[in-house]
Amino acid sequence: MTAPFEAGQPFPALQLPDEHENVRSLDDLAGNNGLILFVYPKDNTPGCTVEAKDFRDRLGDFHALGYTVAGLSKDGAKSHCRFIDKHELTFPLLTDKSGDYLESIGAFGEKKLYGKTSLGIIRSTYVIGADGAVQHVFRNVRAKGHAERVLKKLS
Repeated sequence: MTAPFEAGQPFPALQLPDEHENVRSLDDLAGNNGLILFVYPKDNTPGCTVEAKDFRDRLGDFHALGYTVAGLSKDGAKSHCRFIDKHELTFPLLTDKSGDYLESIGAFGEKKLYGKTSLGIIRSTYVIGADGAVQHVFRNVRAKGHAERVLKKLS
């Protein structure tokens, strides 16, 4: 697993398909000030749904600050489309089925849940500036209230 990023470091180039299987990059996803990329374990699970809806509900606030939002998981396009439709999500969801990109950004690896260690997606959020540099990293986040914490950090 890649070591955690520090502010100012370049974020790895992104070339991943979205829910429509269109390949997206950081350049075409970022707003004037950058991109908030939240990594979550699985579509339509309780915690991931809470987190995605919180980002959806605060999307106008992020846009006002010049940031766009995108989600990332290992789920495929069909799953992402169902998740988007069911919860009226208004931002792209990216897919990394192999997990290679997730691992390269330190969002896939060993994690602990209820005292058990396993391999899986580590719920993380990356704030990436329009220049491609990392501004903030949130690792092992709690889903509920996380979007608000990101918003406060950027305000």
